[in-house]
Amino acid sequence: MTSESFDEFLASHQRRVECYLDRLLPGAEILPERLHEAMRHAVLGGGKRIRPLLTYATGACLGSDIALLDAPAAAVELIHAYSLVHDDLPAMDDDALRHGQPSCHVAFGEATAILVGDALQSLAFHVLAASSHEMIPASVRLRMVETLGHAAGSRGMAGGQQLDIDAIGAELELPELENMHIHKTGALICSSVRMATLAAGADAASVKQLNHYAKCIGLAFQVHDDILDVEGETEKLGKTSGKDQRGDKPSYPALIGLGAAHEMAARLIDDALRSLEGFGAPGEALRGIARYIVTRQH
Repeated sequence: MTSESFDEFLASHQRRVECYLDRLLPGAEILPERLHEAMRHAVLGGGKRIRPLLTYATGACLGSDIALLDAPAAAVELIHAYSLVHDDLPAMDDDALRHGQPSCHVAFGEATAILVGDALQSLAFHVLAASSHEMIPASVRLRMVETLGHAAGSRGMAGGQQLDIDAIGAELELPELENMHIHKTGALICSSVRMATLAAGADAASVKQLNHYAKCIGLAFQVHDDILDVEGETEKLGKTSGKDQRGDKPSYPALIGLGAAHEMAARLIDDALRSLEGFGAPGEALRGIARYIVTRQH
C-alpha cells in the first residue's frame, strides 16, 4: 500500500465512522439538549479515530463485510471518547484542551462532563447489543460486549488509569510502567482488533497473530505519546504539551531517555509488522496503521 492509498484508507474510514457516530448520537435539539450537545462536542470534535480504524483494517485483513464492523468500530470510539472526557477533568489530568478545542468540562461544566462520560459509555454497549444490528449474530455481539467491557473496566483501561494516578510522584521500574500502559492504553486497542476478529469469525492462529500485533502497537502508541509530550507543540497536539513532566508523572522518556524511547517504539512496531507476515496484501492497512502510530505528530 502506497502512502497515497493509505492516506485514502485513513480518510475514507474516518469519514465512515464519523458519519455512523453522527447518526448514533442524539441530536443537540433533543431533551436534555445540553447533555446531547456536550456528547456531540466530545465525540465529533476531531480525533485520529485510531481504534475504529484498527477495527476496519483488521476486518479488511480477514475479508470481513465492512457493514459488520460499523457497530464495534463506533462502540470502541465511544468508550475512548468517554475516557478522554473524564481524563480531562480537574480531578484527573485537568486539561483545558482536547483536539484543539475546549475540553468538555471547560465548555459545558464539570457536572455535565461527568454525565457525558456516563452516557457515552452506556451508548457504546447499546450499539453492540441493539437488535437493529441483527446482521451480527447475537452470540457474536455478546462476545463483543464481553470483550469491550473487560477492556474498559478495572482490569483494563479504568484499572490502568488508577495505576497512572497512583504513580504520580513515584519512581516506577520499566515493567511497572509497561504494565500500567498495557492496561490504560493497550487494552482498548486490543479490543478494537479483537472485535473485528469476532465479526469475521477468524481462526485461532489468526487471532493469536493479530492479538500480538495489537499488543505491540498499543504499547508503541503510548511510548510515542510520551515522546510527543516532550517534543510536540500544543498547537499540533491539540492538547497541552509537557504535562507529564509538570504533573510529575512517570513516562518512557523520563525513565529510559528520549533516544531509548524512540528505539523502543521502533522495536515494538517491527515486532508488530512481523506478526502480520502471513497475511499478505490484505494486511497492508494494518501495516500502515502501525507505521503511522510512530510517525504521527499528534
